[in-house]
Amino acid sequence: MLNEGDWVLIRYGDRSYLRRLEKGGSLNVRRDTLRFSEVIGKPEGIRIGKFEVFRPALEDLILLGFRRKTQIIYPKDAFYIAFKLGIGRNSRVLEFGTGSGALCAVLSELAGEVHTYEVVEEFHRLAVSNMKRYGLGENVVFHLGDFGEAEVEEALFDCAFVDVRDPLPYLEKLHRVLRDSAPLGFLLPTANQVVELLKELKPLFGGVEVLEILHRHYKTLPERFRPEDTMIGHTAYLVFCRKVTAPDK
Repeated sequence: MLNEGDWVLIRYGDRSYLRRLEKGGSLNVRRDTLRFSEVIGKPEGIRIGKFEVFRPALEDLILLGFRRKTQIIYPKDAFYIAFKLGIGRNSRVLEFGTGSGALCAVLSELAGEVHTYEVVEEFHRLAVSNMKRYGLGENVVFHLGDFGEAEVEEALFDCAFVDVRDPLPYLEKLHRVLRDSAPLGFLLPTANQVVELLKELKPLFGGVEVLEILHRHYKTLPERFRPEDTMIGHTAYLVFCRKVTAPDK
C-alpha cells in the first residue's frame, strides 16, 4: 500500500522520476498529469494511464535521489564491489572516502556494521544527509577525518574498500586493521594509479585482480530488440586483493 509521505518511483515510458507522495502533489510529463491523490492508498505497482508507480529500489534512490558533489560509484560497480568483498549480515566493513554516500548505502544494506571515513566536511555532511533522507544507514558510523590518523584496533574489520586519490600511504594500516585473509578493494580512475598500486600490494596482499565493468541496456520493444544507442562504459578501474600473513605469525 502506498501512503502519504512515501517515496515512489514513477515510470512514464522510458523516463523515471523519484517523488514523495504528498496530498495536492502531482507530476506532469508531456501532456499527461499524475495526481498523487490518485495514488495514495493504492497498491504498489499501480498503473494509472501512462504512469506506473512502484516502491523504489536502492538503485533508484541512489541514481535519482542522492544529491552529489562528487562522482558517485555507480550501482553497476557498487553491487559487484559488495559481492567481491564477501559482505554478510555479521560483517564489519571499513570504507574511505565516503563521497556522496552511494557505495556506503549499498554496503549498509548488506553488512552488520559500516565505518566510513571522509576528510572533506562538505562531502561528509552530504553523505549523512542523503542516507537520513531515505531512512538508510542506521548501521553506519560516519567519521569526519583521515583514516590514516584515526586510532583503530588491529584485525577489527572483515573487509574494506578504498576510494581516495592516493591509497598507497594507507596500505600498511589497512593490513593491520583487517582480519586474516580479509578482502580489500580499491577504485581508481586512471591506469597510472593502478600500476603504482600494483607495485606496492605484493608484500602485504595477494590474490590480486583488476577489472572494469561495462553496462549496456537493450531496447524493450519486441519488434526493435537491440542495444540502446548509449551505454555506461568505463567509469573506473576496480582492484581487489586479500590480506596475506607471514608464515611465522
